[in-house]
Amino acid sequence: MRDETLAFVREGYLFGTRRFERAGADVATTRLEGVPLTLLRGADAARFFSEGGRFTRAGAMPASVQHLLQDEGSVQALEGAAHRQRKALFLGLLTDGAAGGLVEVFERELTAAARACAGGEVRLIDLFSLSLLRAVCAWTGLPERVAAELERSGALQRMIAAAGTVGPVNWFARLRRRDAERLLAETVARERHAPSAPPGSPLAVLAAYGEPDPLPPEIAAVELLNILRPVVAVAWFLTFAALALQRRPAWRGRLGSAQSDDVRRFSNEVRRFYPFFPFVAGRAARDLEWDGRRFPAGARVALDLYATDHHPALWEAPGRFDPERFGGRAIEPNTLIPQGGGHYADDHRCPGEPVTLDLMDAGVRLLTRRIHYAVPEQDLRVSLRRFPTLPRSGLVVGRLAVHD
Repeated sequence: MRDETLAFVREGYLFGTRRFERAGADVATTRLEGVPLTLLRGADAARFFSEGGRFTRAGAMPASVQHLLQDEGSVQALEGAAHRQRKALFLGLLTDGAAGGLVEVFERELTAAARACAGGEVRLIDLFSLSLLRAVCAWTGLPERVAAELERSGALQRMIAAAGTVGPVNWFARLRRRDAERLLAETVARERHAPSAPPGSPLAVLAAYGEPDPLPPEIAAVELLNILRPVVAVAWFLTFAALALQRRPAWRGRLGSAQSDDVRRFSNEVRRFYPFFPFVAGRAARDLEWDGRRFPAGARVALDLYATDHHPALWEAPGRFDPERFGGRAIEPNTLIPQGGGHYADDHRCPGEPVTLDLMDAGVRLLTRRIHYAVPEQDLRVSLRRFPTLPRSGLVVGRLAVHD
C-alpha cells in the first residue's frame, strides 16, 4: 500500500470522502506517514469506534496534534474506569445547566467587545475568541492576573489554530502551551494554599479534586486547559455562523425574531455543514471485528467526522446548508459528530458539546438582534486543506454598532 501523506495534504477534509467513494464502502484503507490506517465513516462506524472502549487514544495522533490538544494524564488520555471517573468531573462542571453562568458572561463580554470596536473594523474570529477567552477565564475562577497573561500570550488561540500544522508554527504554539501549563499549575498550587476562587468554580473544583490525594498541579493545569481551550474554539463555529448569515441573508431576518428552536437548528447545521477537525484517531485496544473486517490489537483506525457529517446516506443533499433538516428531528448521537461520537459519560465524546451549542445560540442571537455591522469586500473562501479552517479573511466586519 503506497503512502498517501502528500495526497492528504493536497485534499484535506475531502481525503476520506474520496477514498470511501472509490471503495464504494464506509471503510477505506490507506497509509499516512508510513503507518497503515483504516478510515471509517457513518453512524454504525461511529458507534463501533466510539463506544465500548474498543479503541484507545494513546499513541494514535501525531505528536504535533497530541501535544497541543491533549497531554499525558489528561482525561482524553485515560481509558476504562479512570476515564469514566475523570469524565464525571467534567460532566459535573459542564452539563445539566452547570455552565449557564458561562453563557451569560460570554453575552456580556461579546457585547462589550463589540462596543469597544464601534465604528471600526475587526475580524470576527478575533472578536469571538477574545470574548470567549475573557468569559471562560472569569467563569473558571482564574485570578485577573492569570487571565490577562493568557490573553496577552494568545496561547489558547494558537493551540487551536496550529493543531493541523507542522514545523515552526506548531513548535511555537507548543511552547506557548507549556508556558500556559506552568502558569496554571502555579495557580492551582496557590489556590490550594490560599483558596480564593468562587466555590464550585472549575478552578476551585479542580484544585480540590481527589482529596486527600489531589491531582498533581501539572495534571490539574492540563485539565484546566481542557476547559479553557474548547470554549475558545467555539469562536471557529461562531465565525462560520456569521459566514452562513452573510451568505444566506434570509436566515438573518428569520433569526432576528425567531423562537429558540430556530436558532438551535441553525447552530446544529453550522456544526454539521462547516468543517472543524477532519477525523479522530484511535488504536484497537484488543482484537476486534466489525462489518466483516478484523482489526488486530494496536491497529490504527480513524473515524472521519467530516465525511460522516456529509454522508449522503445520513443527510439528504448534504452539500446544501439547510437548518430545516433539524426541525422536529431527534438527533441520533452517532449521526451528527463534529465533536466526536458515542456518549458523554462513558465514551470520548466531548462533554462540552451542550455548552458549545448554548454559546453558539447566544452568539447567533446577538449577531441577528443586537450587534449590527457591514461586511466589506474580502476573500471569504474556505480552504478545505487547512485544519481547522476558516474564511481566508477571518471575516472582517466594519461600522459595528450595538443596539440595546
